[in-house]
Amino acid sequence: MGYRESCALCWAEFWDYETPKVVVVKNRTLGIIYRIIQLLIILYFAVYVFIIQKSYQERENAPESSVITKMKGIAMSNSSLGVKIWDVVEYVHPPEGRDIFSVTVRTITTPLQKLQYCPEDESVPGSRCTSDSDCLAGEMELLGNGVKTGRCVIYHDSIKTCEIYAWCPVENGLSIRDSVLKMVQNFTILIKNSIHFPRFGFTKGNIQKSRDPTYLRNCSFDEGTDLYCPIFPLSFIIEKAGATFDELSQTGGILGIIINWICDLDKAASECNPQYSFRRLDSISQGTTSSLGYNFRHAKYYMENGTEYRTLIKVFGIRIDIIVHGEAGKFDIVPTVINIAAALTSIGVGSFLCDWILLTFMNKNDVYSARKFEEVIKERIMLAVNEHGASEQELKAIQAENCKHC
Repeated sequence: MGYRESCALCWAEFWDYETPKVVVVKNRTLGIIYRIIQLLIILYFAVYVFIIQKSYQERENAPESSVITKMKGIAMSNSSLGVKIWDVVEYVHPPEGRDIFSVTVRTITTPLQKLQYCPEDESVPGSRCTSDSDCLAGEMELLGNGVKTGRCVIYHDSIKTCEIYAWCPVENGLSIRDSVLKMVQNFTILIKNSIHFPRFGFTKGNIQKSRDPTYLRNCSFDEGTDLYCPIFPLSFIIEKAGATFDELSQTGGILGIIINWICDLDKAASECNPQYSFRRLDSISQGTTSSLGYNFRHAKYYMENGTEYRTLIKVFGIRIDIIVHGEAGKFDIVPTVINIAAALTSIGVGSFLCDWILLTFMNKNDVYSARKFEEVIKERIMLAVNEHGASEQELKAIQAENCKHC
């Protein structure tokens, strides 16, 4: 049979239909392996996919959320500037009640600053000098406080620094340090949070409607008894975040309050409850000692005898970041059908693996192979046998070799 006939036969066999043949193998070991594989696949889909992952549900994990905060408490400090009363206006920044705000715990104050000439602080890189030639007029250091005048003046004792035009006196170690606001620990934070899952039209908040209008005035958060009283003492947040007030009062810090909503909407709305967790977010939580804590500066300006003055205040604070996550799920026929189909398809993996073991490692694999793969001889093959006088096996061998060249 020539190449043309062989190629025609190969092309014809390309359109053959293959159907599985059921062969029952009486082998207990192979049967046990097959049933164990099936059992494991069924358990995986039944327990993990459908019960734990709830893959029969349509899910939404990006809820719309709003957060409003209010802080309460009064503190007092005593320094060379005198006794000072701190209320919410003084120690909360910004005052709008947003999801990110800071609470003042310590300040460094430089009062009576005005624009004039004074020595640069010695801690500023490039500020020290021995003569006027070391100070370039008009130059500004990146970490400096003003513009150099070109003069080298005495800073203190025998130390000289470049003179600058700036808000003087500059902030340095001689600035007035207010005492730590230890009463801050007792301040309370009210966190009002509401979420909305637009796909399901579901909305809920972390404050329940109560018949008692004074409930929020007298409660404090407790996960077991007062889950819907989102009033947190600052000391409670610090403790749960794994920090201490003594440490935060020196360097400041950033604490995170994470509110997580996991809602199964196939159940009652009362089963959808907020879960709170607390952690420290600034650099110390990452194991580094560089740029520790949290601080910022602001100034208060005023006029006196026609001259503008300001009071510079460096604030060490505890910044609170409120982070809201959420995920909701509800039964839907589409993911249910898809996962059931995936489960039924995966059960076939057991048959594939057992077939491989049967045809590769069993003693009678040739016998099994002959029983499993059977070809219904087509009329075209018998016709070729009759025409060329070759046996069916010889014809198939020639055909296989010729098909390589087609």
